[in-house]
Parts: sequence; structure tokens; C-alpha cells
Amino acid sequence: MDENIIGLYGLWCEKATRDQDLAAELSSIRGDEAAVNERFYRQLEFGTGGLRGIIGAGTNRMNVYTVGRVSQGLADYVKARFGTKGAAVAVSYDSRIKSEYFSREASCVFASNGIKVYIYPELMPTPALSFAVRHLGCCAGVMMTASHNPSEYNGYKVYNEAGCQVTDEAASEISSYIDKVDCFEGVRFGDWEAFLENRMIEFIGEDTVTAFIENVRAQSLVADETELDRDVAIVYTPLNGTGLKPVIRTLTECGYTNISLVEEQKDPDGTFPTCPYPNPEIRQAMEKGIEKAREAGADLLIATDPDCDRVGIAVRDGGDYRLLTGNETGILLCEYICELRCFKDRMPDDPLIIKTIVTSDMVHSVARRWGVRVMDLLTGFKYIGEQIGYLEQKGEQERYVFGFEESYGYLAGTYVRDKDAVVASMMICDMFAYYRARGKSLPEKLSELYSKYGYWLNTLYSFGFEGQEGFLKMKQIMASIRENGLASAGIVTESVKDYKDGIDGLPASDVLKYTLPDGCTIVIRPSGTEPKLKVYMSVRAEDEESAKAEEKRLSESVRQLFV
Repeated sequence: MDENIIGLYGLWCEKATRDQDLAAELSSIRGDEAAVNERFYRQLEFGTGGLRGIIGAGTNRMNVYTVGRVSQGLADYVKARFGTKGAAVAVSYDSRIKSEYFSREASCVFASNGIKVYIYPELMPTPALSFAVRHLGCCAGVMMTASHNPSEYNGYKVYNEAGCQVTDEAASEISSYIDKVDCFEGVRFGDWEAFLENRMIEFIGEDTVTAFIENVRAQSLVADETELDRDVAIVYTPLNGTGLKPVIRTLTECGYTNISLVEEQKDPDGTFPTCPYPNPEIRQAMEKGIEKAREAGADLLIATDPDCDRVGIAVRDGGDYRLLTGNETGILLCEYICELRCFKDRMPDDPLIIKTIVTSDMVHSVARRWGVRVMDLLTGFKYIGEQIGYLEQKGEQERYVFGFEESYGYLAGTYVRDKDAVVASMMICDMFAYYRARGKSLPEKLSELYSKYGYWLNTLYSFGFEGQEGFLKMKQIMASIRENGLASAGIVTESVKDYKDGIDGLPASDVLKYTLPDGCTIVIRPSGTEPKLKVYMSVRAEDEESAKAEEKRLSESVRQLFV
């Protein structure tokens, strides 16, 4: 084993005493070279997605020392850019294991550096953190969450003064400050109770929560419609995360009266006992909700992920429940929002829908019908939030109509700068009730759109590469594809866009997008938050059967690249 790793392990055994769980873990792996190596072969990397990793001991784990190190680096960045006079940071956390503990320790680091902290007194969603940053005039924000990852993960998202996740330039600068911090000697930890007493740390009040909910409700396009049946049966699950209070409060205040909860997934629980992978993109996480929907006779199931920035839905379709993809829900919302804005004369001049390059291009067809322009950005909602900020700087924020990404993230309105499952849940219920009042189910409306614009099939495949060897293999595969293209998989391509050095006005990113002669596209990129390579396939055909046959052929060929 590498001598540097042996030295790091010994140092942590000596100094990692702030959390007794770490001491116990370090002791338990003594003599296990593979276990030691896995925990210390690298530092958890800070990037535009912040920090995310498995909870535990070591430099390659989420723990109080990695959290302290990043917090100290962020504090140094804030002090250098804003000074300490009037500087403040907003903090929130989700239901994950140690999220509250990490958020308090991070708050103490900021306070120890002379930076005021506003922290929610209980777990709150990511969009509520984005809102608090702007509402309270903070210089930055921190959300303790690993989003939809399994229970052994936690993470640390960083927001700028506009309430947007930091993008490339800021993330790089913050990272340079973090790199200078020694996790044991260089972090200014402090006393939570003392900081509460001297008000360097202050709880965020109910007025901020109410302001957030009011901004969400203001996005409704049917608030004045009296003929809608708001007693429709809806099932909701927060997947043991943060969504329960804000989502139920919003829907109730919007007049929805028949909402059933999935009891096993109602309360916050970082172990996620009934959905080990708490991701509304997958059916396993939705099974309990579907059971409840059958029991309640509901036509709509809504599920939000643990930090309540993503939402998935299932709708009754014949005798079963159909899970809509993030693209399908996004397309439906685009059509619904454009239709009602035009009908109610609420469409702004030069309206804009913003999406990511891996999100369905069917949006372009829908938007064109309603006279709306579409902007394509790199993967990550932070880039959508950044564009909203640019619009605001020009006094043109009203042009923003809707933003979404295929990974179940949606935002109507500019009151936050991140995807928001609270507003998305409300908009979905409104859309469901609106079309129901006109005798259409969501599957019927989707079929109508496919008949009009052609059938679009978008699929995502993730290939996992755990540990040090996996990390190196990911890099080798991307290098090979970049050099040889898709020819080794027997796929003929017409063109390729390599975003490595930045193109189309977008920043540099490790992304390859191939266009095939028939217009199908294949995008390949490493995940920014997980040890995975992701492949996004978009197939357009005259009907569903033809699209599925072509997608099957392409996906079987693509798999050869990842063996």
C-alpha cells in the first residue's frame, strides 16, 4: 500500500476524535489494506455539484472533517470576496444520516470566521434554501444533502449570492481555497450553543417559509378557475425526505382536499427503509405509492426525492399505473404552461424555455407551436439558474417561462434558482385537474402530443465504476470514445460535438454528443455526483413500436463500449 495512504490513515487514527463513529470505523479497518486504500486514495472532489460521497472515515468520505474543510474554504472565499461586515450564509439540511450534525458543524465554522449564519430550525427542501439565500440577502448558501443517492451517501451543495448552485468559475475558485485547508489544523470549529446565544447563528423564521410558499403559489395558472375539481384523489410520498410539510401545505392552500399519504414514507428517515434508492425516477421507489394509489382509488401519484428538488409521477392508465419519465412530464408541463399563458394572455414578449442538452428535443416542436424560444445548456440545473440570473440583470426575467431537465427537475418562476419539486408538484396537480376538467387524462394528452409531433423515446443508461480502479477505468473509456468514436460499437454517426473545450457558447465539460444520420442522438458523460458514466439516447420515429425497436438496437450496440 502507498506510504502516503499509510501515513494519512495513521494521522486520522490519532486526530479524528471529534466524532466517535469515525474512531470506531478507523479501528475496525486496521490491517485491511483494501478498506484503508478505498477511504484514503483521494480527497472527495469539490466541483459545481459541491461535494458528495459515502458517509464514513477518511479523505474519500463524507464526515465532520471533510465538511469542516470545505466549510473553512468556503468561509475564506466569502471573506475574500465580500469581507465579513454584513456577510451571511444560509444553511439547510435534509433527512439523511448526519445531515443535521454536518449542517451545525458547518454553521459553527462560518460563525467562527465572523460570518453570520441563518439556518432552518428543521429540515427543509433545497429550493427553500435557494429562496432563503436571496430573501435574507446572504452571500452564499449550503444545503446538506445527497439528493436521491442511497442512504449511505451524504453531500454538500454550495449556492452563490443569487441562490444558484455555483457554476464552473466560482467552484474552481472555492476549490482553490479548500485545497489550502488542513482538515485537522486549519478548520475553525466552534460551539453551537455559544453562537446561538450571541446570535452569530440564527434560526430562519416562519415568515421566510411563508414567503417561499406564497411565491410557489403565485406560479399557479389556474388559481382563478372555479370549475376545476380540486377534490380529485391524489397520493403523495416525500420518500422519507423533506417534502411533507411544504408540499402538503402548498397543495392544501391551493384548495386540494383529497390527498392521501404513503404512511411508510411520510416521516423523515435517512435509512429509507422502504426505498433503498430514494429516486422517483425508478419504479422501486414508487411501489409503495402505487399500492396506496390503488387502495385510495387515486388517478395521480406524486413522489419527491429526499431534498425535494425532483419529482416523479405515476398516473392511472387503464387498469394499471404508468410512470411518466422526466421528459414526458416536462413536455406535458411545457404544453400546459404555454397553452394557458397564451389563452390567458400571460405570455411575455420573446418568451423562453430553458433545458439541458440531454433533455428531449421534442420541446423544440412544442415551443415552436406557441412562439417560444428554447435555450439548450449543459447538464445541471445550476446552468438554468445562472441564465435566470442573467435575464434578471437585464431586467428580462419575465421572459422565463419554464425550465426543466430530463432527470425530473422543473422550475416555473424565478423566485428560486434551482429546480423545485414543491412548485412542480403544484403545477402537476393543476395540469392534471385542468385536463381532467376537459375530459382528458395525462396519458391521453401525451398521446395527442405524440400524434402531433412524432414519437420521441428518450432513455438513460448508467454504468457504475466503484472505487479507485473504477475511477481510472471511467477515464480510460471516455478517452477511448473521444479518440475512436462509436465505430467500435458498429454505430454510424453523422456528426459529433465534443464539449471538452467548450462550444456553442457553453463552458468546457467532459461531454460527447453524437448525431446519427436519422437524427437520433447519443450523449455520453461522466456523472458529476456519482461514480458512473451516463448514456442518454434520443430516438424519434413515426410510432412507439418503431422507436422502441431502434432504441433497442442502439442500446445493445452502445453497451459494448462499457464492457
